[in-house]
Amino acid sequence: MNILELVSMALRTITAKPMRTLLTMLGVIIGVASVITLVSIGKGTTAQIEKQYEALGTNLLVVNLLGNGRAQQLDYDELMELELLPEIETIAPTVTKNNSNVKYERESESYNVIGTNDRYFTLMKTEIESGRALAEADVEFRNQVAVIGSEVAETLFGKADPVGQDINIDGSIFTVVGKLAPKGSSIGGTSPDSSVIVPIVTAIRTFKLGQIRNAYIEAPEVDQLAAAQTTITQFLTAKFKSSNGFRISNQDELMNARKEASSSLTNQMISVALISLLVGGIGIMNIMLVTVSERTREIGIRKSIGAQRRHIMMQFLMEAAVISGLGGLLGLLLGIGASLGWPMINPSQPTKLSLEIGLYALLFSVLVGIIFGLYPANKASRLKPIDALRFD
Repeated sequence: MNILELVSMALRTITAKPMRTLLTMLGVIIGVASVITLVSIGKGTTAQIEKQYEALGTNLLVVNLLGNGRAQQLDYDELMELELLPEIETIAPTVTKNNSNVKYERESESYNVIGTNDRYFTLMKTEIESGRALAEADVEFRNQVAVIGSEVAETLFGKADPVGQDINIDGSIFTVVGKLAPKGSSIGGTSPDSSVIVPIVTAIRTFKLGQIRNAYIEAPEVDQLAAAQTTITQFLTAKFKSSNGFRISNQDELMNARKEASSSLTNQMISVALISLLVGGIGIMNIMLVTVSERTREIGIRKSIGAQRRHIMMQFLMEAAVISGLGGLLGLLLGIGASLGWPMINPSQPTKLSLEIGLYALLFSVLVGIIFGLYPANKASRLKPIDALRFD
């Protein structure tokens, strides 16, 4: 009996009871579909992270102070003097006040307020849709001005132009001088779309935020990044008398850290999805045992007319493999559909299909069917013809 005959016989057998077969496949379908969908989401997230960091360039450093207290703070003027060095092109220090109450007339919402300077917009590759960005004079003269993100503008002003209007931020009045074009998520986890950006010195004084603890620093060229990192490390070590109170990260380190975190979460979810495949395999074994019991007389007849043990075993193994394979194929199609449809449900979460992973999931589903079909097939092949024919 060749493979095609075995497959044909298996298809006839499992289609005789389609509902039972479909329910048996369900665990495999869910498992394969989940694996494909989760891998697509994971790869889409990774691609999104890479795109965000590539958009900012590869010559950017991020400085974070780790300790607390006045001894672990940066002075704005002292930090900006480093721009005079040839290995440092631009510095944009930042302070952040989370969940500030931003109000315009009767509209009110909570947004993050970022205090920074005019360089921030260039470093973050943000574009001004209307009005202007912050200017160096705004920082120097501590002007009460703000540039708002597209989401903030839509919530507070609707379709109206916000430039020139006054907004209330935690009881302080700021004049809107610019509106940002929509950008999406950023490397810091806070989207400029949902942020209010004000001069850094104004933010520190108005909201009593203390001194600077974070800064973005850009080198003129990628090959000067190492020199810039060395300079900043020496400056901070001398200032704080220690090299343990701060962290300096470059783009590659930040990107790899976020990719590893995303990959770890995806792998955990895939592990859960694989459990569904194993549960599906148990379901297949259970149904195959029932099938062996139902077809005991058939097995006896086949053995009495010359069928050998390996023929019976191959027949039932093929049935288990076909059930799991069809389940895997349906799961593959469902997973592809879910992967393509997910961005329509959640536009902020892109997906990226991996046909290689889909093929592996399909093959794994067939393997699960074969493994869990071994015991029922072996049981069927061991039946004695006389006992099988007497079975009622």
